Amino acid sequence: MSKTPLVLRMCLSDGVPKRSAIVALVVGTILNLINQGDALLAGGDIDLVKVALTFLVPYGVATYGAVAYRLSAAVAEQRPAERATAGSRVADAA
Repeated sequence: MSKTPLVLRMCLSDGVPKRSAIVALVVGTILNLINQGDALLAGGDIDLVKVALTFLVPYGVATYGAVAYRLSAAVAEQRPAERATAGSRVADAA
């Protein structure tokens, strides 16, 4: 069974997009000021691709972190049920 639909659903639900956007806005702004602050303040040329990437990368990292955490929590939640089922099979075999 593919995890792709589950991962996409996690990317788009439970506040993940909003939190990731907030992280991207804060981190992207700071990184843009560090990387292109002199051009912004002096009115020089800025690279729009770099500006876009500086916001998109933190968004992707925050989303990845949230989904990875949720997937690991879902697996950990399933493991006790698997242990209980395996334990009952061992008891039945005895």
